[in-house]
Amino acid sequence: MIVVLKKGADEEKVDALKQELTHMGLQLHLSDGVNTSLIGLVGDTTEVDAEWLSALDVVESVKRIKEPYKKANKDMHPKDTVVDIAGRKIGGGFFQVIAGPCSVETREQMTEVALDVKKAGAGLLRGGAFKPRTSPYSFQGLGDEGLKMLLEAKKATGLPIVTEIMSTDHLPLFDEVDVIQVGTRNMQNFQLLKELGKVDKPILLKRGMANTLEELLMSAEYIMAGGNEKVILCERGIRTFETSMRNTLDVSAIPMLKSKTHLPVIVDPSHAAGLRFMVEPLTMAAIAAGADGVMIEVHNNPEKALCDGKQSLTPQAFSDLMSKVSRTAAFFGKDMQEAGE
Repeated sequence: MIVVLKKGADEEKVDALKQELTHMGLQLHLSDGVNTSLIGLVGDTTEVDAEWLSALDVVESVKRIKEPYKKANKDMHPKDTVVDIAGRKIGGGFFQVIAGPCSVETREQMTEVALDVKKAGAGLLRGGAFKPRTSPYSFQGLGDEGLKMLLEAKKATGLPIVTEIMSTDHLPLFDEVDVIQVGTRNMQNFQLLKELGKVDKPILLKRGMANTLEELLMSAEYIMAGGNEKVILCERGIRTFETSMRNTLDVSAIPMLKSKTHLPVIVDPSHAAGLRFMVEPLTMAAIAAGADGVMIEVHNNPEKALCDGKQSLTPQAFSDLMSKVSRTAAFFGKDMQEAGE
């Protein structure tokens, strides 16, 4: 339920209303805009009398939300959320590029790629230390040792880092990680999502390869219900009947999500198709469709990569792509500001 307050409403009466609603066992989600202020009611609102609320002289109107997700709902928060990551902003007109290898392999590889993607203009560095793989015989990542190498690359470049978490047991290892990624296979790991709701840092939540947009938003709701509203959604391709590529990028998901939620939406064109030559056109499509950022895999020697070499760009190819990304983002009114700007 959303309570729209009248412009210039008496603050004491508004405070009294907030206290009364809180005493009814409801959580309040406040949103102050230039012309409108809202109180979003989260909880069991079945017993709340909408006519009583509408009759109050500080209330403009009352609206019930039908969707099961409340905190992630755009109606509750009309202004787009901007997630700030060490000065790098995503959402609300700000566009960021996250780049780096699929997996951390060696100290030298990680630092070299980090320096290359920073030089090309990436705002954040990605790298997998813990890798969920379909086969138990595939490379599973270097674990905490890989995480240490990723942190060394962060120190060498100053780039905030994004890396995937696999288990709640690993949370203590992520203290210095700037953005915690939840992969497609863990999108509905509700126990993990609940724990991430208690963490005070951004969460990059990837859509499951066979999940609906409502299911994605409900997973975001799990995190937000725990108190962490720094959620970034990621469209990474869905499983369809097409076999010529790994997944099918659901470009239509971008504007649809933007119509339903205030949260930033980014795209992973590398995993979407799993093919290097498709990364550039899918990146351009994502920007045109309204994405707030992209996450691209870059490797200094893709042919010898331990994971996903077929979809990884070389540093030079990434640099060439970034020049197109900056022009395209600017054309569509996106701000690719750097830290401190």
